[in-house]
Amino acid sequence: MNFYKKLSPFYNLAFFYFAVSFVLRIVLFFHPITQSSFTFLESLKIFSLGLLSDFFVFVVASVFLWLYLIFISNSKYNKPSGYIILSILLALFIYVASGKSIVTEYGGALPEIVLIFIGIKTALFALLLFLPKLRDKIRYWLFAFVIFLYVLLILQNGLSEYFFWNEFGVKYNFIAVNYLIYTTEVIGNIMQSYPVIPLFSALFLVTGIVTYFILKKSRNYIDEIPSLIEKIKITGIYIALFLVSLVAIPTLAKTENSKNVFVNELQANGLYKFYLAFQNNKLDYFKFYKTLPNEEAFNLLKLQLPTISGQSTKRTITSDSIENHKNVVLITIESYSAEFMKAYGNTQNITPFLDSLAQKSLQFTNLYAAGNRTVRGLEAVTLCLPPTAGESVVKREDNKNKFSTGEIFKQKGYNVKFMYGGDAFFDNMQDFYSGNGYQIVDKSSFAPEEITFSNVWGVCDEDMYNKAIKVMNGEAKENKPFFNHIMTVSNHRPFTYPNNKIDIPGDIKSRDGGVKYTDYSLRKFFEMASKQPWFKNTVFVIVADHCASSAGKTELPLDKYRIPGFIYTPGAKPVKYNKIMSQIDIMPTLFGLLNFSYESKFFGQDVLKPDYKPRAFIATYQDLGLIKDNVLTILSPKQQVKQFDLQINTKPGIAPEYQIDFNEIPMTTEKTNLVNETISFYQTASDMLKEKKYQK
Repeated sequence: MNFYKKLSPFYNLAFFYFAVSFVLRIVLFFHPITQSSFTFLESLKIFSLGLLSDFFVFVVASVFLWLYLIFISNSKYNKPSGYIILSILLALFIYVASGKSIVTEYGGALPEIVLIFIGIKTALFALLLFLPKLRDKIRYWLFAFVIFLYVLLILQNGLSEYFFWNEFGVKYNFIAVNYLIYTTEVIGNIMQSYPVIPLFSALFLVTGIVTYFILKKSRNYIDEIPSLIEKIKITGIYIALFLVSLVAIPTLAKTENSKNVFVNELQANGLYKFYLAFQNNKLDYFKFYKTLPNEEAFNLLKLQLPTISGQSTKRTITSDSIENHKNVVLITIESYSAEFMKAYGNTQNITPFLDSLAQKSLQFTNLYAAGNRTVRGLEAVTLCLPPTAGESVVKREDNKNKFSTGEIFKQKGYNVKFMYGGDAFFDNMQDFYSGNGYQIVDKSSFAPEEITFSNVWGVCDEDMYNKAIKVMNGEAKENKPFFNHIMTVSNHRPFTYPNNKIDIPGDIKSRDGGVKYTDYSLRKFFEMASKQPWFKNTVFVIVADHCASSAGKTELPLDKYRIPGFIYTPGAKPVKYNKIMSQIDIMPTLFGLLNFSYESKFFGQDVLKPDYKPRAFIATYQDLGLIKDNVLTILSPKQQVKQFDLQINTKPGIAPEYQIDFNEIPMTTEKTNLVNETISFYQTASDMLKEKKYQK
């Protein structure tokens, strides 16, 4: 029984972690975004296997607690061992501080972090060595701090998982990993989106209370420090559990195989999901996905792109008409779902301007976003290739000198710019666009008087459009056509924007307000643009980067990828294009309208050509989907393939071309031709990038 008490820091913290995880699952189970009902067996699986997974994850996460506890002793402060250890710590501190240590080679903040850690460790060791009468008190407060830190991290993780679910409807994924990189924007977003001071005040208060009770039940460990034999026993037990956990955690993850994605997400342990996301944000298609012989894959692709030859997508696009070098303004709108618009069934009148503009444009009613993040949307309209596994090309190291829409415009004598109201450093946009020949206009380009409102993401859309008008007026004087790609920022959490612009106040942080203000800003932009001499000689392309949410019952819920998109040409007759198409087809279709002749490597096609075969690509960072012939085919890691029959849920009062809700019925009989076609698209796109065949 006395030895059992020596384990108290572990089991008391473990019990608290299980309690927090259980409560979190209950909350997420009944969360509004969890659009599903669960059978008894599914519920049992969520909570039983989820708890088991939590246990093994906690064991692994306790490694630092074990290391701290196992080295608590009094004997190490005896002479001469205490002075020897202190000398070693001081020498190590000087070595790292010299700037010539091994950690310096890694650069970044690592040397400073290591130096601070060693400095604190050295100072604390010196205190315990030279102040033996205060040793017990110092050790107690250090022990209390370690317990406090674990409790805080457990609670903080619980809150983070809740807010992540509230935003995306899943446990941690690669987006959470990215959030750790872009801390300025993300922390700013949190500060502006949530009541941070009350939230963190409550967090620290609860942490303090819980720490008090755990400390009360666990302090016997330092009151009677375990003997060497007891520490060996503790270490033996811990190492055995640790090794079992390393096998058990991935094994339990394999049981997350329900057809209902919410069951899998609720069962999963958030920390392990984060680890997997960190490991898998770069995926080698040829290692993880089902493949065909490369020659066969390109031969299948040739059925879709008849004029290609060999293992490349290079081909010649020719037009029988004279090229029209009109100015082009491409506006990608942040997080703009098709369901926000009136035609798709929205009754809140939050997109009045876009509703009216769509009726004057070439309108693509059946358009799908390539992914569920801004970088995927930017990749789709800039590179016009399917979304490959892992991180977007925008954020990869090998992201420069690609064959891009900007390159085509430059070949035609255009000025080419990327305009963004925030810091283009975010999401690697500056590196990507500058590396592909675009000039950058971002928040750093604004004079103070040009900014009337900004939040953590950047200046409001009105300020961005005012700046864009100034830039384009300057460009128009150069007697060269211009291509300007504008990325909006206002329709993003925290959804703050200037007050007194629309009938939804800008400080109540409403998504509907963000949508309506974005629409309002576009109207103001077009009002300003229509007064400029270059307006009638300009084509405007308006498309969402992705939908507002990607959460759904299935891996790739179709309604969460349906986006608005249209091309407005002043004076042109309005047209509806109702066939299914992909975001990657937008710019090749524009080039067709402008009668461009050019050498192309694009996977995207001019959908107005008679040889276009309707299909769309939708993907997460690891699930790669093709919609064709009312079937959704999904390729996943470990060579997995799933197919779903798409059955439309017709909603009354909405025209057929605007229906977006589908039931995805798992297919028992595989349509091999569609599986192979899906493989051919994604495999050849991956091959083109991997072998650097997609360079300009």
